[in-house]
Amino acid sequence: MTASTPTPTTDDDWWRSAVVYQVYVRSFADANGDGVGDLQGIRQRLPYLRDLGVDALWLTPFYTSPQVDAGYDVADYRDVDPLFGDLADFDAMIRDAHALGLRIIVDLVPNHTSAQHPWFQAALAAGPGSPERARYLFADGRGEAGELPPNDWESIFGGPAWTRVADGQWYVHLFDPAQPDLNWRHPEVRAEFEDILRFWLDRGVDGFRIDVAHGMIKAEGLPDVGFNSMTTGQRQSELLGKGRLPYFDQDEVHDIYRAWRPILDSYPGGRMAVAEAWAETPQRLARYIGPDELHQAFSFDFLDATWSADSFRKVIDTALAESTIVGAPTTWVLSNHDRQRHVTRYGDGEVGLRRARAAALLMLSLPGCAYVYQGEELGLPEVLDLPDELRQDPAFLRTGESRDGCRVPIPWSGELAPYGFGPEGSELSWLPAPATWRALSVAAQAGVPGSTLELYRTALRIRHEHPALAGVGGITWLETEPGVLAFRRAAGDAELTCVVNLSGAEVTVAGYGRPIVASAELTERGDGHVLPVDSAAWFERR
Repeated sequence: MTASTPTPTTDDDWWRSAVVYQVYVRSFADANGDGVGDLQGIRQRLPYLRDLGVDALWLTPFYTSPQVDAGYDVADYRDVDPLFGDLADFDAMIRDAHALGLRIIVDLVPNHTSAQHPWFQAALAAGPGSPERARYLFADGRGEAGELPPNDWESIFGGPAWTRVADGQWYVHLFDPAQPDLNWRHPEVRAEFEDILRFWLDRGVDGFRIDVAHGMIKAEGLPDVGFNSMTTGQRQSELLGKGRLPYFDQDEVHDIYRAWRPILDSYPGGRMAVAEAWAETPQRLARYIGPDELHQAFSFDFLDATWSADSFRKVIDTALAESTIVGAPTTWVLSNHDRQRHVTRYGDGEVGLRRARAAALLMLSLPGCAYVYQGEELGLPEVLDLPDELRQDPAFLRTGESRDGCRVPIPWSGELAPYGFGPEGSELSWLPAPATWRALSVAAQAGVPGSTLELYRTALRIRHEHPALAGVGGITWLETEPGVLAFRRAAGDAELTCVVNLSGAEVTVAGYGRPIVASAELTERGDGHVLPVDSAAWFERR
């Protein structure tokens, strides 16, 4: 623990019901005016996040990196990239965050390094069969002269998962060629990352989000997949639906997390880790969670649910049942830096925003931990019309698909882009925000009754204060008309009921008590309230 970093609070179970705000570092706030978000920018905006009502921040990678994949290609895991500041900036930020009651979760990228990492540069220089190459996955090619890749694996970003080096060998990269995969059967790799964990825990971080947590172990012998595994546009969940892949969700990966858990447990304050993991079944995903492995694993099924009562109920029931088996909280996610923003997924425009606001009340009333992606509290849609020449997602060049539209810097204030992203007078922004975002800025929504920002602030305040929403207990589904979801949570004599109207027509609801927050304006009708199309409300009875 550095001398300047306060010890995190000792509530070891904070992560069980926390609301975690994902900060995409380069797009959150720019303190120095270079057009890219930074740690000082986050530090300056910490009071906004405290007032929003979240419990923790998850920061995307800020480590030293060539930035080929927005920092997910790490060249030095123990330092801050100058683009974002330095270690002193990190220490000041975490100190201020803890003083405000906010915890900090950092992204850890263990599946692969940058091609500029000293280890990989040493591997290239050392040649075939060297100890340096043993830290990565190098192999001889097939064909008469080794001119063909060692197997048929394809990259998540499109194209072959293999790149040939000057001496004829090939190395595997499940993502970009600038991101060579590590050999996690090598003891030096395991020891290195255990030390990296301790480095950041000593600086006061409260947890880790484990990138590609299911990918570190590859099947012995690197066997062929046997089908065209990663055709353009396919997602990991769809691939895994075809059966376990030789590069994902191998049983040995759990040995890694069983070694990490005692390290996390040795620090005070409930240090935690959440897996970004994909598995072919909920049962296999649940294996990543437990008292001897990780604390949470993202459940992306909630994000993938269609706008229907049946879809949401099935996903919620499955997630809650699995969480009961492993004794860990569910994690609810609507958007993140890799997926199209849910305003747009739900129909875009007014329809998409109505549904996104209703989905927020649904998510925030469920037991467990909720992850909020920056800007969703403003109702931001996906930016679909970015010029191709400005897109920076490495997947775009290989597949034509881009995640840049959900990564546009969020609007803070003002009439013109970049809407207060940088210091006063700065006009720089690494991606341009559309003119329509003027009305969606923090300044335009703050204090405005009915705005999406105030809806989130109200819902988060109630979530923290209402006894029925405390803890990670279950829910009780209530009988409703078709297309309407209603469930109750209770504690003692306090009850809170969430009702979501997905029926396509307005409905009248009664008997749940008084409304305390709604995503759309309610009107009284008899002894009940009219719930508009694509809306949700919380009712309480004490």
